[in-house]
Amino acid sequence: MSLAIPSVKDYLLALQDDICQQLEEEDGGARFVEESWQRAEGGGGRSRVISNGAVIEKGGVNFSHVFGDKLPPSASASRPELAGRGFQAMGVSLVIHPKNPYVPTSHANFRFFVAEKEGAAPVWWFGGGFDLTPYYGFEEDCVHWHQVARQACEPFGDELYSQYKNWCDEYFYLKHRNEPRGVGGLFFDDLNEPGFDQCFEFVKSTGDAYIEAYRPIIAKRKNTQYGGSERKFQCYRRGRYVEFNLVYDRGTLFGLQSGGRTESILMSLPPVVHWDYNWQPEPGSKEAELYDCFLQPREWV
Repeated sequence: MSLAIPSVKDYLLALQDDICQQLEEEDGGARFVEESWQRAEGGGGRSRVISNGAVIEKGGVNFSHVFGDKLPPSASASRPELAGRGFQAMGVSLVIHPKNPYVPTSHANFRFFVAEKEGAAPVWWFGGGFDLTPYYGFEEDCVHWHQVARQACEPFGDELYSQYKNWCDEYFYLKHRNEPRGVGGLFFDDLNEPGFDQCFEFVKSTGDAYIEAYRPIIAKRKNTQYGGSERKFQCYRRGRYVEFNLVYDRGTLFGLQSGGRTESILMSLPPVVHWDYNWQPEPGSKEAELYDCFLQPREWV
């Protein structure tokens, strides 16, 4: 079997370019700063960070392509038979933290792994998806987000949206808080069937869908008036984002365990966060509505 690794890399680099361009256009006040880096063990990447924009307080859209002699524990935990194989891993990973509390945080990741061993066929798989983390809920935004996700999946099977939507709900869940991180989206991993070409087409469909899903929400909410109480709640809820990324996130663990660039890996963390002891929203408030109506398992489309 021949793997079109250069084609995957070309697509991911183009995806990074397109997302950055569209986010700069929507922000209108800041541009991404790029930094290229090399990994001593093999590979490297280009990190792009935007900060203190008119809309985006902090965001990063990173590309990396790394390789090494053996997979780190986080990558082989579910596949112990792959331990000790050499590997290549490439992907685009991004997190956008807007300034306005009425604009949700968003995350996306699209990645490709190849595990290789002399005398054996390469083992490969794709993973990725995108998810939305609002601070103040708007049903039409959540419906739009999930409609775009479903449309991206439809050409590849009627059951895929439901399968990957449910997987996203299960994955982005803070067990120690007993609550989801947000309103979900798509999550998939270990994708290698029915074949390389179709899997790659699926990744391109979902990769292109991310900005199609997110940009209209930014445009609709970025000029909403807000005050100190909304900002404080946003910073409090951002704490959940930090907790998930540092405790559970596979990408963070893989990056750190594989000797990746720490600054690029942790660019996903928001710039300002609050942790308030045993804070509870006031019943009937807009903040309580997030918990009661949006951070609950439900079908959006």
